[in-house]
Amino acid sequence: MRLTTKGRFAVTAMIDLALRQEKGPVTLAAISRRQEISLSYLEQLFGKLRRHEIVESVRGPGGGYNLARRPEDVTVADIIIAVDEPLDATQCGGKGNCHGADHDSGLHCMTHDLWSTLNAKMVEYLDSVSLKDLVDQQRQKTADERVVSVVRPHVVV
Repeated sequence: MRLTTKGRFAVTAMIDLALRQEKGPVTLAAISRRQEISLSYLEQLFGKLRRHEIVESVRGPGGGYNLARRPEDVTVADIIIAVDEPLDATQCGGKGNCHGADHDSGLHCMTHDLWSTLNAKMVEYLDSVSLKDLVDQQRQKTADERVVSVVRPHVVV
């Protein structure tokens, strides 16, 4: 199973939004510039996020996007599901027809249960990670980087 660009970009853009929304609505153009994600791609993703009531749009001068829920109430699974990212590692997409409808056995493939269990664990994990968790990690990482740059002396050779 692999997470596609759609899911990765959606999570990245949501972290960017959550980090900056306290200063007011965040524009997609600004997210696009900072994260190097196509503006038209962000527009598609945010349309889906808005329909799932994860973000809300603010029109007019100074407009952009805000979170529609508190960061602790948005999970990574919510974001990925909202942008239609399948969370499925099975060959059959969870339908149970791994070998196709006309296969002799008509049963799941031998590894179907393995991949189904992986799906459940994956969803469980992604549902346990909130947007707030990711924002806190980014803030800590930024603070740690500032400390390192202040402590590290400049050496001229």
